[in-house]
Amino acid sequence: MPGFVDQIEPILETALSELRAARDLAVLDQARTTYLGVHGRFTALMKQLGSLPKEERPDAGKRINTAKGMLEATLAARRQELELAAALPSEPTDFTLPGRRRPLGRLHPLTQVTEDIVRSFRKLGFAVADGPEVEDEHHCFDALNTPADHPARDTQDTFYISATGAAGVEGEDGTRPAPKWLLRTHTSSVQIRVMAKQPPPVRIIVPGRVYRRDNADATHNPTFHQVEGLYVDRGVAVSDLKGTVEFVFRELMGPETRIRFRPHYFSYTEPSFEIDFSSPLTRKMGKEWLEIAGCGMVHPQVFENVGYDPEIWTGWAFGFGIERIAMIRYGIDDIRLFYENDLRFLRQF
Repeated sequence: MPGFVDQIEPILETALSELRAARDLAVLDQARTTYLGVHGRFTALMKQLGSLPKEERPDAGKRINTAKGMLEATLAARRQELELAAALPSEPTDFTLPGRRRPLGRLHPLTQVTEDIVRSFRKLGFAVADGPEVEDEHHCFDALNTPADHPARDTQDTFYISATGAAGVEGEDGTRPAPKWLLRTHTSSVQIRVMAKQPPPVRIIVPGRVYRRDNADATHNPTFHQVEGLYVDRGVAVSDLKGTVEFVFRELMGPETRIRFRPHYFSYTEPSFEIDFSSPLTRKMGKEWLEIAGCGMVHPQVFENVGYDPEIWTGWAFGFGIERIAMIRYGIDDIRLFYENDLRFLRQF
């Protein structure tokens, strides 16, 4: 094709000039499209190569490839220059000034309190256990001596979940219904799971999130955190429970903390107690004694439900809310502050 080779040099020169003169990335990309795009001038010239006579194609192909290489190299170099220029500050900068430190995150106050609780129990040889937050009624209530018609269950019932297609468990009459699922109302369900899987002795704590049908206010929230302790062995007595409770709360609330037990009722412990404590923290709140936890000796029926012989094994359990501990320790008067993710609040801890 007459004049084909002669077209290469002028197009190349014009393209190189426009690429080098591009003042920003947008203009550079436009120049690239004009010459190297699908319908670009240089691309169109390359498409004509196939129509040349055989003897002219090697020389023309070599010239085309050389020119294309120059265009691509110039394009890449100019793009790098423009990207570097765009990254530079628009105003003069003193690079000798100290750099800005990236702000570091920190543990949530509830996490800090939980770790302190776990650390105290580990000193006494307790292991940390965990379990599902979506639980069935057997582990959450029935195995804990709280059947469906028990009055104590009314205050513990929580959010039920529709489990479509859940399989039933066949009983003696073959008609046992499928289990009902719910968000656990306490971490005591994990105690049942652990005891059902391993023989005594057992020494565990169970921190975790729980759910109850509470209206959110300064002291209640439908979601909160709880930690429960369980100790099962031969000859375990209330004195072991009191000693453990005193040690843990003195670790958490200070060495001047005093503990007292008041008779109470829980369906899964017998005898049962409420735990009050007194310390400089309670006196700051204008109270000498403040309720902090519930506890008791594990009910014999609970042991029978998990296959432990209550004539051989005894044990205690107690539980308390982690938010309550944090509120007392840090002087916080509204539980909702823990869940609002306000950095002005969280940065104080």
